[in-house]
Parts: sequence; C-alpha cells; structure tokens
Amino acid sequence: MDFDPVLLRAFVAVKEAGGFTRAAQRLHLTQSAVSHQIRRLEEQVGRPLLCRTTRTLTLTEDGNDFLRYAEQILASLDELNHRFRPSAISGVVRFGVPETFMGERLPLLLSQFAREFPAVRLDVSVNTYPDLRAMIASDELDLAVVVSQSDNSEETVLREARFVWVAAETFEPPATPSLPLLFSPEPCVNRQIGVAALESISRKWHVVFTSPSQQGIRAAVRAGLGISVLTVDELEPGMKIIDGKCGLRPLPDANFTLIWSAVGKTPAAIEFGKLIEDLSRSQAVRQRRENAPG
Repeated sequence: MDFDPVLLRAFVAVKEAGGFTRAAQRLHLTQSAVSHQIRRLEEQVGRPLLCRTTRTLTLTEDGNDFLRYAEQILASLDELNHRFRPSAISGVVRFGVPETFMGERLPLLLSQFAREFPAVRLDVSVNTYPDLRAMIASDELDLAVVVSQSDNSEETVLREARFVWVAAETFEPPATPSLPLLFSPEPCVNRQIGVAALESISRKWHVVFTSPSQQGIRAAVRAGLGISVLTVDELEPGMKIIDGKCGLRPLPDANFTLIWSAVGKTPAAIEFGKLIEDLSRSQAVRQRRENAPG
C-alpha cells in the first residue's frame, strides 16, 4: 500500500505536539481536519495507532513502530525535495585557494555546493597566498582563502594558521653556523615569516632548495635536505617540529582568512562563502576536541 505523505506528516505532528489542537496549529489546519487525516491513516493501516482519552494521547505498540517508519520516510522525502529543488541562484563563482587549505575536505565542500546549487559553475584556482591576493585585487577572483598576520575587519577569520619550524625526523643540528633552509621563491608567506624570525635573532642561514610548490618543499623536508616553515596542518609522516632547536624561536601567529574582490559578492559567491565558513568552524571545533587534554 502507498501511504500519503500528508497523512504521515499529520501523524508525526500529533505525536510531536502531544495532541490534535497543537498539531492543527502547526499544520495550519482545523482540529477536525487533522482528526480526519489520522482516522484515514488508521483505516489504511487497519489498526489503531493512537490511544486517546479525555486527558492523554499516547501511541499504541503499532503506533510506535509506525512512527519510526514514518519519520524515516518523511526525512528521505525532505532530502529528495531539497536535492532536486529548483535553485534561484545561478552564475559563476571564481574561488581561489592555497593547496594547503582544507586538504581532503575541499573536494567534499565543492561537491556539496555543486549538489545544492546545480545552476552555479565553480571556477577554482589553486595558487600561492600572494598570487591569490593579487588576483582578488584585479577582480580575477570573487573570493579567496589567504593567510593574514594582521587584523583586518574586511577579512573573515576562518581558523588559525599555526606556523612552525620543521625538519626530517632524522634531523640533527648542522655542524656549520649557517642553517640550510628550504623555501619557495618570493613573495612566499612562509619564507617571509621564517626570514623575519631569523633576522630577529641574527641567525645565519642559506637556501639549499627552492620550489614554488609546497608539495616539493615537503618532499625536500622529508628527504632531510634542510629546515623549512610550514603550518601544523602540512606536517606529514617523516617530519618533526624543531621549534626551540638551533635557537629557532616559535613563529608568530597567523590566520587563514576569507577575502573578497570589489565585485565578488554575488548571491552565488555569498552562498559559497557561507559554506566555507561553516566547514571551517566545524573543522576548528573538531581540532580543539582532538587536542584537548584527556
């Protein structure tokens, strides 16, 4: 038999509201209309689902079983309607992101947005922080994730970007006074942060490996070629944090922030920005729980 979703919603509303009067108010119907719907449902099922007295309303044994199935069916219908609901939002969202942000979670975010807004096309650019800022300034992107060390009211903080000194697990302090460093070319934020920290302690250093790709830098770190600056999220097996060794002080705090171009805040881009903020908040909460003592 096929159950009418209208009758299922009436049954669930009566249970949740605790009576016909409040259920009728929730469904914007009369009490007699709700009573009629429940009667039709019980006739279709062929057994009573509610036990009514002048003061109480409870579910029968069959009613409890039926409620569970009804809730599952309605939840699936709601998901189906949401998935294939025509979207009034369309257009193109031009999004810039560094390769180190969100990692494996980024494809899930892009997939979720594509499902919710099928009429929107996503153009994603993976680039360095300085290049992303330049693309925002020239309106080549609508929004982008960058790293910021200063408080700017026009930038939305997504989560902390904790920079650390890193080296291979087998790293030993070099015999020479000059530290071997692994950096991307200027203007790399990681490089700028590291060099500023070294100059503040008058530490000698030299670059032994350069790569525009953070993946290349991480490979060089694992190979033991030298020391670099990465965020904690970028650490991989075979690496270790060496803050405090070789006179290297902890690096200053920074944040991943969301920035917008002058023409970027279209309805589609705003919805995408909300999704990034929500995912970043949930990720930050999860990390705090994982790092909490005990």
